Amino acid sequence: MKATPWGFRDILPEEAQVREDIADTVKACFKRHGYLPIETPLLEDKGSITQGGRSADDTPFKLFDDDGRLLVVRPDNTLSIVRLVSTRMHAAPLPLRLRYDAPVVREQARYAGASRQFTQLGFELIGEEGSSGDAELVRMVVDTMQALGISSWRVVCGSVRPFLELLSRCDDEELAREALARVHANNLVDLDSVVCAAAIPDAMKRAICEVPRTFGGVEALDRIDDLLREAGIEEQLTGELRSLARAYGEPSADSSLTFDFSILNSFDYYTGLVLKVYAGDLPDPVGSGGRYDAIFDGVFPGREHTPAAGFAFSLERLESACQARSEQRDASADHAVARTAQEPLRIAVPKGSLNAGTIEALEAIGLDVSALRDPGRHLIVSSRDERGEANGFDIGSVEFVIVRASDAPAFVAGGGADCGFCGRDSLIEANLNLLELLDMGYGSCRFIEAEPADRAGQAERVYARRGCLRVATKYPRIAAAWYEQRGIAADIVSLHGNIELGPIVGMTDRIVDITATGTTLRENNLVITGEIMECTARFFVNPGRARLDARVRELTRRLATFAGQLSSAASGTVRPRCAWGSLAARPSLLP
Repeated sequence: MKATPWGFRDILPEEAQVREDIADTVKACFKRHGYLPIETPLLEDKGSITQGGRSADDTPFKLFDDDGRLLVVRPDNTLSIVRLVSTRMHAAPLPLRLRYDAPVVREQARYAGASRQFTQLGFELIGEEGSSGDAELVRMVVDTMQALGISSWRVVCGSVRPFLELLSRCDDEELAREALARVHANNLVDLDSVVCAAAIPDAMKRAICEVPRTFGGVEALDRIDDLLREAGIEEQLTGELRSLARAYGEPSADSSLTFDFSILNSFDYYTGLVLKVYAGDLPDPVGSGGRYDAIFDGVFPGREHTPAAGFAFSLERLESACQARSEQRDASADHAVARTAQEPLRIAVPKGSLNAGTIEALEAIGLDVSALRDPGRHLIVSSRDERGEANGFDIGSVEFVIVRASDAPAFVAGGGADCGFCGRDSLIEANLNLLELLDMGYGSCRFIEAEPADRAGQAERVYARRGCLRVATKYPRIAAAWYEQRGIAADIVSLHGNIELGPIVGMTDRIVDITATGTTLRENNLVITGEIMECTARFFVNPGRARLDARVRELTRRLATFAGQLSSAASGTVRPRCAWGSLAARPSLLP
């Protein structure tokens, strides 16, 4: 008997009944607000939904039908509804209020333990203008959470308008493309590097770097306005969020509605408000959505512009959030580990070459690291904040989770730790949903391509004859991306140690590996043939924990201050590549 394909699972009656009850509650709430049901096919013509945003390619299943059309299994219901409304309902009176309950399939990393199929419970509001539409969107979300009876939840709102407007004023298409890609990837460290190298005014650089880091209550909106004004943008682009603040009673950093401008990593079709909902102490959102005002332009007769907004809950994550009421905590591929703010803050600390620098950084910001210096065989060691009173914020109890650097991203993404440290290479290879915040500067090394010194020119001759290089590496994702960017076909041979042996024994033409001093290369008669990138330690966080847990933000603030302090080379402390002083100086604005 065969098992289900990876990323898919059977659901037995007991769980199916729970899911049905949750879905019925959500759909009843949507129905009370006047939203009508709609259904779209599981398969879509790829061309008909590509215009909706980059998520059209986010599916592992593509096939040709017998007419030769390229079909995809839908990765998102909104794109299908856009297609339906544009072709079948463009004569309908506005506003349209539509709802759906349907599965989608998305691409996932092969061994990340994640599901490829999940069920969306969502709604679309088409034709309702600006602030009134935004208020209805948020009201629907709030009413749904209340109907489900989940006691612990938070709506986190942001807007793509300030960041997109900043990029449009740069008059640099390459910078705009690179900066937006970094924010979509949650990589604020590389965002800093891209912006630092750009030929734009310092005020513009500061705004682009700080906007995605801004978090809090109404004071966060004031800071966004200040940044835009300093960059020469007088128009107030936070008006829609201020309207929400007035409607929901002056949000603060700890209320059930907060603002966070790091939630820009959404589909490309969003044009204004974006929001996520967190519940049940899960660090993954149980739902997300926003405003997409450009998609229906020209679709409805007599209307050049048609506003629209939508939101979708994940049934799987709602199910997990509801488990909090019964105190069930099952390990699941559909969400990260649920943990409360009363539990110790967990920090993933790497073994090996990054260990000493990480301990030094943690000690410098006031955490007790005595147990970390000699943990023995313990995998988790307890600690606490020794300078909470002096810093005005006590992080309290801390647990250091001791892991291999390459495993740290998986622990943080999966909720086993709230934040952690590892090299840039480990983050690239893991390719998980993490928020990269700081370049810590220690653990410096280079990624290089190398070959045997006595075989100079042989790889080129082999490539000319065979049309492909064979390359040994422990870093297949980094190596493959580098060769692809250079237009070189490469067969990657994944090894886990003694990479240098690959070309020495004739198994491969070259290697891609890291080097700090070059000693190992010289001792094995290898010479560098290409420089790929530099790599240092980075501090990263689970995005949900950053938005929900003030302790994570306080830890980030202290580390940013520490990383911003230049020290002598002999001390071994941190020299960040690009640091904006204002980031460390504004603790409430760090995500």
